[in-house]
Parts: sequence; C-alpha cells; structure tokens
Amino acid sequence: MKDGQNYIDGAWGAGAAGWTDVIDPGTGEVLARQAMANAADVDAAVAAARRVHLSGALSDMRPIERGRLVQAMGRYLLDNAEAIALTLCREQGKTLWEARGEVAGAAQYFEYYGNQAATLEGRQVPLGQGYFDFTALEPYGVSAQIVPWNFPVEIAARSISAALTTGNACVVKTPELAPLASACFGHAAAAAGLPAGAVNVLCGWGEEAGAALAAHPQVNQIVFTGSVPTGVAIATAAARNVVPCVLELGGKSAAIVHADADLDAFEGDIRRGIYFNAGQVCSAMSRVLVHESRHAELVERAVKVARGLSVGPGIERDAAGSGMGALVSEGQRDRAAAMVTRAEEAGAQVAAGGRKMNIPGAFLEPTVMTGVTPEMEIAQEEVFGPVLSVMPFADEEEALAIANGTPYGLVGGVFTRDLDRATRAARAMRAGQVFVNEWFAGGVETPFGGYGRSGYGREKGREALLNYVQTKNVAISIR
Repeated sequence: MKDGQNYIDGAWGAGAAGWTDVIDPGTGEVLARQAMANAADVDAAVAAARRVHLSGALSDMRPIERGRLVQAMGRYLLDNAEAIALTLCREQGKTLWEARGEVAGAAQYFEYYGNQAATLEGRQVPLGQGYFDFTALEPYGVSAQIVPWNFPVEIAARSISAALTTGNACVVKTPELAPLASACFGHAAAAAGLPAGAVNVLCGWGEEAGAALAAHPQVNQIVFTGSVPTGVAIATAAARNVVPCVLELGGKSAAIVHADADLDAFEGDIRRGIYFNAGQVCSAMSRVLVHESRHAELVERAVKVARGLSVGPGIERDAAGSGMGALVSEGQRDRAAAMVTRAEEAGAQVAAGGRKMNIPGAFLEPTVMTGVTPEMEIAQEEVFGPVLSVMPFADEEEALAIANGTPYGLVGGVFTRDLDRATRAARAMRAGQVFVNEWFAGGVETPFGGYGRSGYGREKGREALLNYVQTKNVAISIR
C-alpha cells in the first residue's frame, strides 16, 4: 500500500509535520505512512482555494457545467471503487462489504448534488411600482471540511460535493487514523478537470492542522463531524472570525419498540442499527426502549443477533451483511470496553459480549446490556462501539421521556403498527430525523442533523446546499 501524501493546489507532496504510521486495526500491523501537514501547509491550501474562488473559476461557471464536473468526480469513484474500498477496509477496520457500500454512497452524493447545481435559484421580491428587487445565492468562498475516521470517504464526499455544486472551493482535513483512501478526492478532482486549488486534501494532527484550519482568517465556512468537545473548540475558533459552521456531533439515539412491533423484522434493525461499522456510527441505535411485556423476548433476540455475528478482520468479510470488523483503534476499543465495565459496576448486566477479543487487532465482542437505567453513563453518553442497551418502559409517555432524556438529539425511531402512535412519537421526539419501522430509512436525499449537543446545520438533502451559500439582495429603483 502506497504512502499517503497531501494534495495542495493540484500537486501531491509531503507535509512539513513529518510522517505518521497508519495501522490496520484488523491486524495491528502498519499499513503505510501518511504525510502530515502543519499550519504552513494549511496556509498554502487555503491560499490556493481562495485564489480559485476570487478568480471566479467555479462561481462564474454556468451551473449546469459545474454540476457536470461534480458528477464526473462521482464517476471516478465508481470507476476505482474496488481499490478505494480495499484501502478503506484495511485502514479503518470495517468489513470489505461495508467499505464497498461507503464508496458507492460517496459517489451518489456527487451524482445527487451535481444534478442540482442548476436548480438553486433566487427569487423576485415585489416592492410595488418603481422597484425591481431580487435575491441571488452566492458561495461563501473557501469551505473548510474536517472529516472523522468512521466514514472518511462518505462524509467527505457529502460536503465536498455540496460545496463544489454551489461554487465554493474546498480544503479538506482527513482523519489521522484513516487518511489513505481520501486521496481519491484529489485524483477525482484532477480527472474531472476541476481547476488546481478547487479541491485540496491534507492530513494533520487536530491540534495543529485542524486548529489552524478552523481558525484561519481566510476560511469562509466550516463543516465538522466529530466529538462534542472538538466541535465546541472549532465553533469557538470560527466565532472569532464570524464564520458559520455546520456541526454534526454525534448522538445517543433511541428506538422505541411498542408491544405491537414486528420483532422478526426488528432483528434486522438491530444488526444494522448498532453493529454496522462496529457501532462507530453517530446515528447508531445505541438504546432500545421496549414495552415491558416484550422486554425478555427482545433481549433474547438481540443476544441471538449479537452472538450470531462473525467478528474478525474486515478484509475477510466481503459478502454483504457478513460479520463485523474491528474498531478503528485499540484506544477506541478500550474506551468502549471500559464503558461496559463501568456500567456493570453501576448495576447493569451484560447479556452478550462485552469483552475485548483475544485475537490480534482492535476487536470488541458485539454487546447487549440489560438492567440499564436512564441516568447511567452508558445510557447518556455515546459509546461509539458495538454496545446495545435494552431498557423496558411501561407506557408511551415514559418511553418518550427516556428517549428525550439525554443532551443529544440526532435521530430516533419508533416501531409500531399504530400509525397514530408513530405520528405522535415522531412529533414528540427531540431529534433531527425520526425513523418509523426501519432504522436508517432514507438516503442522500433526506436532510440529516441534530438538536442540542448533536450540533446544528443540516447535511444531505437539498437543505444542505443552503449551508454553502449566502443570500444577496439587489434592490433597483426604476425611474
């Protein structure tokens, strides 16, 4: 596997902060090295993006032509999907089938947003006789995008595609733990014919390159996905420059399972909702609130799902739906295992899993916990691992109180055959997206973002494009 370099102003090169090893979490072995950028490299990338913006190379282009360039980037990803997926699987730890799905999802963002480039329009504002007034949507300029390690290709794709579609130039900071596959965006931009500097891709330590990018005076908009503390730091730095942010900061999402729910189908939701990508999903179904009359049955089914998963190196699991891979690092695995231990000490019980696996790599057994109470750490804080807490409720009011009883508000779900009950829950849940009878229903077309500590702004869907433009009003006096 090739060493990773930074892509700045149309050229590949090393970084001024040296190199770091990229570890395969499925084996614990070194895969390759990644060049690390420092603040000077960030300056160069921002300067290149700013030059493209000021030149009008993107913003002056007819939108339908700009959309074709965006779509071409997506086609590059599809044409090279297997190579990208193999790299992603090895560096991030996810299964090969999950990596393939991530690359396909990334390509879909470029297709979806590229198709919308020509549809963003201003409006005419009636002011009466003697005036002609209209609005125009203009790009911010330089969009800084700080990408996490759980879905480094797909999450970068959703912001790069939206930024380019609206005429912005991009500086993307990739995650230190999984930076290699992100090189595809530099190659895709060059293959599509975008001007040098329109897309810049670099890797660096968060406290150095990430901080420099978030605080840069010539960055005009910031998109960040990651932890709450880092999001607060980025928003604080951006506020000093009065720069708008889109923040997606995770969640502690709950599925409410009523007595009339289809538990046969719900087993699939457990598989997808908490064990996909080893639970390292901001919208993971980490809490299941089930009516007390079916609590024992649901626990039994969840244990069956957890124990039925084949866990091991992701590269060996290429069939769709097969098994579960590693967590991204031993540190992340140990953090999740420690939360399980603390939950046991607080009185919860492990019904399945809960332990580090005695094999090379960063593996944690798929875990099901019972006896969890709403105030416990494991019911309040994001584990970001394959750990499901199953909790009983007596009535609808109690279920909603528990579901809304965390500082987060990213997604939620309700499982019932009663449409009225589902509608009441959808209205009452404090979440940016509510799934009814299928966890992860939706797609690139559906807006995604949170309430509370889950952040603000929206990704995905048409709504996301509005984060990348500002409205200008033009008022003309007709004499």
